[in-house]
Amino acid sequence: MRSITKIDLQYAHRFYGFQGEAQYLHGHTGVLTIEVEDTIEPGVNMVFPCNEIQKTAWAVLKNFDHALILREDDPLLPAILDVYEKQGIKNGAPSNKMKGDAFKTELATAYPDCRLVVTKETMTVEGMIKIVYDLLKDKLNIVKLTFTSGVNAACAEFPAQESRARCPLCGVALNENGVCPKCGWRKA
Repeated sequence: MRSITKIDLQYAHRFYGFQGEAQYLHGHTGVLTIEVEDTIEPGVNMVFPCNEIQKTAWAVLKNFDHALILREDDPLLPAILDVYEKQGIKNGAPSNKMKGDAFKTELATAYPDCRLVVTKETMTVEGMIKIVYDLLKDKLNIVKLTFTSGVNAACAEFPAQESRARCPLCGVALNENGVCPKCGWRKA
């Protein structure tokens, strides 16, 4: 069975080198749908609490919300960083409270202090799915991701991983020591 949740993201990007309207800097409201599969945990009668899926995903994905997403070879990138430096916001500002942890993967690098994500490939809906799966595949048993942005949408399905030991009180995956990180329940 599956637990399904959605996360809204506001972001700006452009398709550098693209011949069409998307070559201009523009913004979107994106909706990411995450489907997690496992057995139903009898104690809580659910696969995985949707609010915990959101919490786990949001810890990483908040780097994309109200952020600028540019490809690493986009000539706008140095210009944006120069403007941020002159404004004194390149290394953060007191109003920048939605920061996730910085990350660097093969597909993307997040710079939370300046609300910037730099990608290897153009950030399309398909590209977002690849990045999200890469960031969350070890945290959630994701079997399907769907990302819609404006009139664009893409989805990808992934093989289910082995069932993960979960807490019978709240359904959250147990850590490596068999302890629930949410309520402290310990596997005997």
